[in-house]
Amino acid sequence: MTSRTAADKAAALLALHAGPGFVLPNAWDAGSARILEQVGFPAVATTSAGIAWSCGVPDGGALARDEMLDHVARMVAAVDVPVTADLEAGYGDTAEEVGRTIALALETGAVGANLEDVSEGRLFSVDEAVERVAAARAAAPRGTFVLNARTDTYFAGVEGDVFAQTLKRTTRYLEAGADCVFVPGVVDADTIGRLAAAVPGPLNIVAGLANTIDARTLFSLGVVRVSLGGSLARAALSLLERAGRELLDTGTLGFLDDAVGYAALQERFGR
Repeated sequence: MTSRTAADKAAALLALHAGPGFVLPNAWDAGSARILEQVGFPAVATTSAGIAWSCGVPDGGALARDEMLDHVARMVAAVDVPVTADLEAGYGDTAEEVGRTIALALETGAVGANLEDVSEGRLFSVDEAVERVAAARAAAPRGTFVLNARTDTYFAGVEGDVFAQTLKRTTRYLEAGADCVFVPGVVDADTIGRLAAAVPGPLNIVAGLANTIDARTLFSLGVVRVSLGGSLARAALSLLERAGRELLDTGTLGFLDDAVGYAALQERFGR
């Protein structure tokens, strides 16, 4: 495997946002990141949900910043493709603390991050959220780190015209330095298409979380970046649960029918 510098990886990840659209799968540990790289994905994201579940705790801030960054660092070390980290709301009450989180993420070798505008169920005011995005950008200059600013307007139950508020927020976040904006919770094609046409920058939509529109259709609507959130981790944990139930109920091993062999996995994880 030919090692690339962080600058090379940042440039490669940023370039994907200028293309016709790409799928960004979300890994939850070093092994899942390596498998996704070997499948052929040009970049990998982390999932805060998947990492939390792998630690036996719920998503939503149960893991401290340093613990989350330790997981990110292990994934970065396991692959040669760019890794972008799910950093939730930035692990800080202030914009300065968000900037510190981004600086620490850079030290792990990650070349991008998601930053949410909601914490503990509270949607930050537009100005507060913009300040946090700007602090993240200041900590990681444009071109060195791909900043994906997420707005939870469709999850938070905002009053009034949610589309207009979403457009206002995403526009302000891009002006504050975000390279891409992420709008989860949108499930109908018409709204997604309207957003893609109106947002003045690359749009990230999550597939598999309420939204079951496939990636090719999302690209045709103007979406540039399609991520999966915790969906791959959910699928893996669901298989584990089904395997456990089969063992408990019948003692049979049907769950192994399509499993990769031990020797093959040993080879895949060897350097």
